[in-house]
Amino acid sequence: MYMSNEPLTFNDLPQVIAELRDEVSGMKALLLNLQNRPTQQRENRHRPVTPEQVAEYTNIPLATIYQKLANREIPGSKPGKRWVIYLDEIDKWLEANRKNPIPLTDEEQNAAILVSHKRKPNKSSWNDEGLARRSQPIVKPFDGDKI
Repeated sequence: MYMSNEPLTFNDLPQVIAELRDEVSGMKALLLNLQNRPTQQRENRHRPVTPEQVAEYTNIPLATIYQKLANREIPGSKPGKRWVIYLDEIDKWLEANRKNPIPLTDEEQNAAILVSHKRKPNKSSWNDEGLARRSQPIVKPFDGDKI
């Protein structure tokens, strides 16, 4: 590839254009390869399951599942006689109750740091009165005659 600190001349243009054409065609081939790659379908985890299926999925005894549902420790609803529990909510509940949380990705760590370090505005600067109060001196000047 043409990597020179010297300025391009008219005679160098055909070589540089040929190299650029080769690079663009290589990138085009990579993009087409990525587009034609089969995408992996994710399983739908937001589907209703029974307490028996939750007990089997989590290896928690069925009586404990019913007890936790009654105490609202497990996310679920009972619109009639039967409990409606969604598998993705059970996954979230299990993750929230972990003793050793899974490590965050770099993006998640950065987002958590940014959210936790936002500065809150000073309440006195919310209106013009606060600005006027801050422009006045905090300590009155000393008058030597009055003690």
